[in-house]
Amino acid sequence: MRSLLFLFIFCSGAIIVSAQTDTLKRKLPTVSDSVLSLLRGPDLIPGPVFSTKRLKFVIGSETALGIGSIIALNSVWYKDYPRTAFHFFDDSREWLQMDKAGHVVTSCYIGRIGTESLLWCGVKPKQAAWYGGALGFIYQSGLEMLDGFSSGWGFSWSDVGANALGSAACISQQLFFHGQRFAFKVSYHSTSFASIRPELLGNGPAERMFKDYNGQTYWLSMNISSFFNCGNNFPKWLGLAVGYGAEGMIGGNSNPLYDKNGNTYPQFDRYRQFYFSLDADLWRIKDLPRFLQAFTRTFGFIKIPFPALEFSKHGVKGYYLYF
Repeated sequence: MRSLLFLFIFCSGAIIVSAQTDTLKRKLPTVSDSVLSLLRGPDLIPGPVFSTKRLKFVIGSETALGIGSIIALNSVWYKDYPRTAFHFFDDSREWLQMDKAGHVVTSCYIGRIGTESLLWCGVKPKQAAWYGGALGFIYQSGLEMLDGFSSGWGFSWSDVGANALGSAACISQQLFFHGQRFAFKVSYHSTSFASIRPELLGNGPAERMFKDYNGQTYWLSMNISSFFNCGNNFPKWLGLAVGYGAEGMIGGNSNPLYDKNGNTYPQFDRYRQFYFSLDADLWRIKDLPRFLQAFTRTFGFIKIPFPALEFSKHGVKGYYLYF
């Protein structure tokens, strides 16, 4: 939940900074082409010459975005929970590991932004892969430290492992493929479970998007044209995606029987879901207006709705359009 909210806050800040880059033309003649290289295509091509000015600008922007987003998240998420001494918490079995998938997505996507921003500065590809790809892990570690001092949570080694997996996925692709052929994404649809425990799963549509794991689906999307020679007429943005979701959850480890007033909760079957669908890689869609390119690539971690098949212990289910 917190990792996904963190990703939205960070990327919202990134697109705001992107919109302001034209004001820096005098200091950085070509910086309006990309703040974090978000306005470029999917191929991670380094700048022609290493630029100290660009690097200072990127480090300053990313530091400001990171600190600002953590401060914002701290005021939104932790304000109702007292501070405690640093402690650990094992949440590895909660929510059928849906929250761990969120950590992987966040860490990998921020790493993708970090990698491309360093390449735009002219940093050597190998160094950009390691230092930029680790950006998500570094940011998520700051978030984990906040958890460690909060009475509502604690420092989770399983979260750290998920963060490391996301960064490793970003770094390894850059080193072996010289680009990101696989992308981790997320989609969301509203469910009826949130209304049963709104204090835990969200009181309104905005909160439920981040808190209701029943409505979230996490995807691994493979870009087809980056692996196969499909010809010039084949859409370069088209991909195949496999997804993971879960349903029937109104509690972390298990569903409670009663609420705080002693009223009986309805009981649900907690089960995992697996999906197969198509996808669109927004980073590969070209010839869009500059600001629209910045928007689509900044929020490229959102899975575009497509027809899908769901596989679970209840059988196979088809969707004309799955969110």
